[in-house]
Amino acid sequence: MVEAVPLPWVLTVAAGLFCIGLFGALSRRNTVGILLGVELMLNAVNLNLIAFWRYLEPNLVAGQVFALFIITVAAAEAAVGLAMIIAIYRSRLTVNADEVDTLKG
Repeated sequence: MVEAVPLPWVLTVAAGLFCIGLFGALSRRNTVGILLGVELMLNAVNLNLIAFWRYLEPNLVAGQVFALFIITVAAAEAAVGLAMIIAIYRSRLTVNADEVDTLKG
């Protein structure tokens, strides 16, 4: 199975996924789109961690533990981010990041 897909191909896919997420996070005005871009970048990091674990040290569980930790952080980030977006939408009736430039309530 390790020989089925070479490591550079997996890293290329992860780099592409990270670039798509970075472009999405930097170019979007919609805060939900920004949040989705950040999630794509975190998934690219997870792909790298799992690939390095599988191809370099399959006997150790460090790569899996780090990936699980990042999945947990991503879930918490998504929950907090969506809660903030809902709160901003309720108070200002917009999710456009350009229109939400002050922290006053």
